[in-house]
Amino acid sequence: MSHPNLGSLPVYQKALELCTLSKELASFVTYNQNLLTLYQSQSLRDHIADSLLTDAVLIPQQIARAETSDSLSDRMKSATFIGIMIRNISAYCNGLEQHGVREKEYLQLLRNEIRVFRRSFKKWRKSFAHYGNSTETWTFREYLS
Repeated sequence: MSHPNLGSLPVYQKALELCTLSKELASFVTYNQNLLTLYQSQSLRDHIADSLLTDAVLIPQQIARAETSDSLSDRMKSATFIGIMIRNISAYCNGLEQHGVREKEYLQLLRNEIRVFRRSFKKWRKSFAHYGNSTETWTFREYLS
């Protein structure tokens, strides 16, 4: 069953905050270039910023998908996908730091936001145990197909 108001769901709110901060960081590290054309750039920094932004945008979408699904399997797939994207965003922070972003405090802000989101995400994911048909199973390989 879907959440009556997605905007009031704490994990969704945190995902939107993570998305906003990621957008601001991407804009900063690319010197305010048009964020929609970063994928066309030859700069590694621009590609990392583009990937950071893409993954951050997908997280709230996956939460919405899980919340509107009646299938425990779909909810678990979305949760797995979100976990992967969170690890990716952490790796993008490391990549930007190694690429020479001098303002490390901005990267630390994003890392802190990731930590806050993870706490909320874990609580949300644990709520799946009380949801739906407990006999429904899936594997990670099914998610990839």
